[in-house]
Amino acid sequence: MSNFQDKLFDKVQQNSDISPNEIYKVADSVKQADFSDEKTVRSLVRRLANLANKPISKEKEDKIVESIIKNNMPMDMQTLNKMFKK
Repeated sequence: MSNFQDKLFDKVQQNSDISPNEIYKVADSVKQADFSDEKTVRSLVRRLANLANKPISKEKEDKIVESIIKNNMPMDMQTLNKMFKK
C-alpha cells in the first residue's frame, strides 16, 4: 500500500472509526453489484450507514436509493455532502 493510501485510511479511521479492512470488504461487495436493483442498493446504503455509525431516516434512505437507481447521483463532493446531511 502506498504512503498516500496509508494516510487516507488513517484519516478515514480517525474521522469515522471505520477500519481499512471494512472499507475493502464493502469495496469488494460492490464490484459486481447491480446498481439498478433496489434491494441491492438499499442493502449497501444501510451497510454504509451502519459502518459509519450514522443513523439514516427512511426518507433519506429512499432518496439516496432512488438517486442511485436512476443514475442521478451528483459526482461533486459538495453536492454529495449536502445530500447526505439533509
